[in-house]
Amino acid sequence: MSRLFVLACLSLVVGCTPSLGRPGEASAAGAITVFAASSLTDAFTKAGAVFEGRVPGADITFNFGSSSTLATQITNGAPADVFASADEPNMQKVVDAELVDGSPSVFAGNHLEIAVAPGNPKRIAALADLARPGVIVILAAPTVPAGRYALESLNKAGVSLSPASQEIDVRAVLNKVALGEADAGIVYVTDVVSAGTRVTGVAIQERYQVIGRYPIAVTRSATKPTLAHAFVDYLLSSDGQQLLAGFGFSRP
Repeated sequence: MSRLFVLACLSLVVGCTPSLGRPGEASAAGAITVFAASSLTDAFTKAGAVFEGRVPGADITFNFGSSSTLATQITNGAPADVFASADEPNMQKVVDAELVDGSPSVFAGNHLEIAVAPGNPKRIAALADLARPGVIVILAAPTVPAGRYALESLNKAGVSLSPASQEIDVRAVLNKVALGEADAGIVYVTDVVSAGTRVTGVAIQERYQVIGRYPIAVTRSATKPTLAHAFVDYLLSSDGQQLLAGFGFSRP
């Protein structure tokens, strides 16, 4: 049975309610590991559950972290079947190492937002307010996509500040703000959505925005390449895009 035929069958499976006995389902059964940027945690956890419900025998394990850390892990031989990055430069590291099967596809976009304590007690209304005396600001490390995007946004606005800390990934920034360990942090819109009432979001003016582009690819070492490609196809499908939009992601 050709891989193209199996992929065609899987496309039907992930797009509708599965039924037993579909061609290709036995080939699709198995486990894959998806390395994904930390900002994808909630969306991918849901997407994985939906996909597993539609493809009998599919089992997806996620490894969430900063895109830079994940790219390093993959280039050092970590067993990833799929890599979803929050930026293109870190995906390019994996491509340059000739570890990608085919070409990456950009499947989502993400905007920046300022996360502050619930109710915004410091009355932060714009990026310039982050430089006020007495405002404790944290950012993701500049090696992390969210950290690099935040610095680009601050530079656009002409704002200079010294963050109290530079975190390992964007979720660490969000959690510190939510726990009251910082007054503000620059995160993604999707992070603010995921936090619910734990933080308040302050919009960044459009002219200072830096939009993250999220590429995804199957690795050449994938143990179940058909299943891995089917998961990527699901995320690119109209159903997958609708699910991502529900978590605050924009279409690529």
